[in-house]
Amino acid sequence: MESSNRRRVFAPGTVIFHEGQTGSEAYVVETGRVAVFKTINGRRIDIGQVGSGGIFGEMALIDDHPRMASAVADEETACVVIAKQRLTEQLEKAPRGVRVIVGALLGNIRLMGTELVEAQIILALHEDKP
Repeated sequence: MESSNRRRVFAPGTVIFHEGQTGSEAYVVETGRVAVFKTINGRRIDIGQVGSGGIFGEMALIDDHPRMASAVADEETACVVIAKQRLTEQLEKAPRGVRVIVGALLGNIRLMGTELVEAQIILALHEDKP
């Protein structure tokens, strides 16, 4: 993995972060593709992919909850890294009302994301049954 302060290149198959970890960075994909997945009973359940221009890992920076899923580079992937401290500094500059709205939206997105993942897991597990 090539690394700099604000940019990282991940080799194919590199785990960028694991579900349940504390988040200290978010990522914007410049090139490549990242798979986002959960592991249930030792089985990988894919829940999405992030390509060029997409962002992932951002929710853990804002609401301090553990990572909802894992992320792995599907192919060589270059990302711009956004440190938690930098994001926090930018949010602190925003008016209080904006911060309240961002917090509320993030809570709604996390809830919908959890419900979507649960539905995807049920469907994936159902597909395995005869």
